Amino acid sequence: MTKLPIENLRTALKRLPDWRLADGREAITRQYRFVDFDAAFAVMTRVALLASKMDHHPEWFNVYNKLDVTLATHDAGGVTQKDIDLALAMDGYAALMSGGRA
Repeated sequence: MTKLPIENLRTALKRLPDWRLADGREAITRQYRFVDFDAAFAVMTRVALLASKMDHHPEWFNVYNKLDVTLATHDAGGVTQKDIDLALAMDGYAALMSGGRA
């Protein structure tokens, strides 16, 4: 995978309005909030299964109902289409768990 040019990345982020460029590195980041720990963990479980199939794993940090995620493709030195695809899937899983809102 090759790193997305910044113009392509900015275009991709328009489809991911809750994601932003990470500070100090070439990555995208987002914070999710769920109703409780069980909901957060359910989303993390679904993402973990997908990420394993994709051979692409998020950096994440979970405390109770909060999930902070950072995505980058380390081998490419920045954000690739794999990161965008995983972010879109994560938003979908979060929306399902949150009754339509992530």
